[in-house]
Amino acid sequence: MTSSVVLAAALAAKIVVAHRGASGYLPEHTLPAIAMAHAMGADYLEQDVVLSKDDVPVVLHDIHIDTVTDVARRFPARKRGDGRFYAIDFTLAELKQLAASERFDPRTGAAVFPRRFPVGKGSFQIPTLEEELQLIQGLNASTGREAGVYPEVKEPAWHRAQGRDISRIVLDVLARYGYRTKADKVFVQCFDEAEVKRIRTDLGYKGRLVQLIEGGRPLLDEHKHLRTAAGLAEVARVADGIGPALPDVVTRREDGTLAATSLVADAHAAGLVVHPYTFRADALPPGGASLEDLLRLALVDIGVDGLFTDHPDRVVAFLRRP
Repeated sequence: MTSSVVLAAALAAKIVVAHRGASGYLPEHTLPAIAMAHAMGADYLEQDVVLSKDDVPVVLHDIHIDTVTDVARRFPARKRGDGRFYAIDFTLAELKQLAASERFDPRTGAAVFPRRFPVGKGSFQIPTLEEELQLIQGLNASTGREAGVYPEVKEPAWHRAQGRDISRIVLDVLARYGYRTKADKVFVQCFDEAEVKRIRTDLGYKGRLVQLIEGGRPLLDEHKHLRTAAGLAEVARVADGIGPALPDVVTRREDGTLAATSLVADAHAAGLVVHPYTFRADALPPGGASLEDLLRLALVDIGVDGLFTDHPDRVVAFLRRP
């Protein structure tokens, strides 16, 4: 078997996770963004999940809603003492009144990614987790191509402080839609190390589970031990993989070029798959010449098992390239 055939087979096994849907082209986590990512050929579609006031799991990247909706205009008196607006303070019916949009800075109104979908344009809503699952399963049926789901349980400790068990609620919804075991096309992810263990043990989740790892910070880094061999071995006792930040996988040499860290090899040695985040064509790391160069380094040279991307079409095209 030729080396090119071996490489093609290896690349075919990699998975493409649409980060918040096709968020490089449409407002993140909206149903159109999910539909576009499915049409682009993404293997998995991500859902960040928080709770509404009436305990409905809704798909939002943050517990706050003032960076992706017009809540400050529609419900100006509903902000908390810190000046922020929280999804959990609004019923689903109220959240559905909001116009979702491209991510922006709530202080200035400026788009976080200026060259993406224009802020405030179009007609978009906050979807529920069930609405996304129904859309994905409907598209799977109508296209004959099965895309999986990759939900993240957001801020479980914070939700518990509000009197809510978000993990139990999310797992119940997933189970109702047939996402229960490792045979099902689902990964559940979470940053909270204690919650990852709880999801596996106390809540009895049988599906694939991923420990997310925060990007490294110089003064405070509660996930530092998860990058060690001992930490990865501990993760492997309950989880199937890790989701590290891109800088934990790719580092910059003194000459400005990019190289691999040891994390992927160490995780593989512990029996874990590695799905780093986030690969963006319009936010490359220093030293990255193009998204394709970064993909070649990560997927071919370093050997990650899949990755999160805002531009799933670009990654799918890379993997299918002869």
